[in-house]
Amino acid sequence: MDNKEFVELCKEKVVDYNNNGINVTNTKSSVAITTDSVYVVWLNRTLQNNKALLSTTIEDGMYYEVTYNGDKNELYFDAYKHVENVEFELGDN
Repeated sequence: MDNKEFVELCKEKVVDYNNNGINVTNTKSSVAITTDSVYVVWLNRTLQNNKALLSTTIEDGMYYEVTYNGDKNELYFDAYKHVENVEFELGDN
């Protein structure tokens, strides 16, 4: 699977998760999305494996990690909820 195919598959999985009420943190999003609402934050390909971090234009604090295991032809999907952002001041070095 090349990067373009992988990204499209990832976007489809995020859309399904959001639109079909699979999202356990929000039962079902009140906003239906399309793949145009999903964007890639980070993408990596190593040998036959792919990994992407994705988010959507919905301000719900969700982000997604999708991993493709090319050896087993398996796709793993993780959904995360952004809970908090804390700033720590670091001293001068």
